[in-house]
Amino acid sequence: MNDSSPASEARTSSGRTMAYVAPFCCFMAFLAIPDLLLALSFSTADGAGNDSISHLNSWLYPLQTTVTVMVLAALWKHVHVGPHTGWLLAGGTGVLSILMWILPGHLFDTWQMSDGWWKFVGFAARTEGFNPTELKTASTAFYGFIVTMRFIRLVVVAPIIEELFWRGFMMRYLVAPDGDYWKVPFGTYHRRSLIIVTAMVVIVHAPVDYFGALLFGLLMYGIAVRTKSLSACILMHATANLLLGLYVMSSHKWGYW
Repeated sequence: MNDSSPASEARTSSGRTMAYVAPFCCFMAFLAIPDLLLALSFSTADGAGNDSISHLNSWLYPLQTTVTVMVLAALWKHVHVGPHTGWLLAGGTGVLSILMWILPGHLFDTWQMSDGWWKFVGFAARTEGFNPTELKTASTAFYGFIVTMRFIRLVVVAPIIEELFWRGFMMRYLVAPDGDYWKVPFGTYHRRSLIIVTAMVVIVHAPVDYFGALLFGLLMYGIAVRTKSLSACILMHATANLLLGLYVMSSHKWGYW
């Protein structure tokens, strides 16, 4: 006999909200650790502390990936990503979105541009960032492990937890913030959710990524509305991130990840 009492429904809603929000919060908390340590002067006077932070980053992303996966697995029973439709459209849009994301950086190099205000629309060198090839001299095995974990994080973990939060939860919540947002069908269009969710997606990125994040957020919102499928959103995100990761490894533009 099913328990359909208000208390049972509240527990189900709470569990579902936790499943869509907690993995994202866990993921973002790890991203704050390097900045927090630098704010606490976790460095040495001669600047060698940068090496300490760099060494921390080598382990931070694998740890972030592992812990986030554990949280996601523990709450997965509350997640629903169907129907599994619109995948071809989602995959094609993922390719388009990442081409638009990296195009300004490519033009920056091609046109031999100098730094300026246009970095806020993506025109920058994008060479500064975590460079895993520096680990090759220490250990080939460790290098392979770090790159593998980086791609698992980039192509599997990030697309799932970000789409659960942004499109699975926030799109619904902003349509009915004072009501039962889980009764809002996935992919329901609402101007407020379009503006706020897209703006939040942009803000959580670095300024140099604002332009790419804006286009990506708008296209992803469109995929959600068009396909009514969370799995299609995840596939679009995963496709874009896979291509981005391959581009970063081949071009050494480490600033993109």
